[in-house]
Amino acid sequence: MHTLNHEGEYFSVRGPLNVDRPPQGRPVIVQAGASEAGRQVAAETAEVIFTYQTDLVSARQFYQDMQSRAQAAGRRDALKIIPAAFVVLGETPQEAQAKRALLDSLVDEQSSLATLSVALGHDISPYDKHGPLPAMPESNASKSGRERVVQLARRENLSILALARRICGYQGLEMVGTATQVADTLQHWLESGAADGFNVMFSHFPGGVEEFVTQVIPVLQRRGLLREQYTATTFRGHLGLKTPGREDAQPGG
Repeated sequence: MHTLNHEGEYFSVRGPLNVDRPPQGRPVIVQAGASEAGRQVAAETAEVIFTYQTDLVSARQFYQDMQSRAQAAGRRDALKIIPAAFVVLGETPQEAQAKRALLDSLVDEQSSLATLSVALGHDISPYDKHGPLPAMPESNASKSGRERVVQLARRENLSILALARRICGYQGLEMVGTATQVADTLQHWLESGAADGFNVMFSHFPGGVEEFVTQVIPVLQRRGLLREQYTATTFRGHLGLKTPGREDAQPGG
């Protein structure tokens, strides 16, 4: 309970507001988007960024860029950067790779080619679907999303059809292997200044979740990388974000 004493262009009110403040102070502000405009909005307003990075080098560059932008915007607290990670587990690396290949093979050919055209902003039906992706003209498609698709095709030397199936399946950061291998990759990203956590995506439900919880989580806990029990009572607290006071008008202030 406190007196508002608000005076604005359209109305003035003394208050007080007759409701309690929420336990979190305010909802956590999350942003997703890697365009220039999206990055700047995130730097000025967000507390958590869901991002889409495919390799460690670009992830570190993104992380450093966002923290620098936040500081330049006068933010006192660092942003939490959380990239998406697609996890496929197996008892052996070969088993995990076979599961990943099976997932790609299940993607419908025609719908995946149509989706690829949308992602590129250009009709790819005239091209040989078993050949490489040719140079694409500029379009009105999402620039960051379109560039990721093109880079994926170049990096892995994918045919148009293979690329289309990857687009309809998953095209970002993937961790395919044993529980120890996945934990190693997660730890490396965390300790390399590329992430503060991960938005884990699963190959199937509920089995993929159960595998991750029973196989990967214990490894991370033994390494001291993941809590064994919650120490906070709110979503904000679980993320390690401070609870803003009444005087904090801006996110992260």
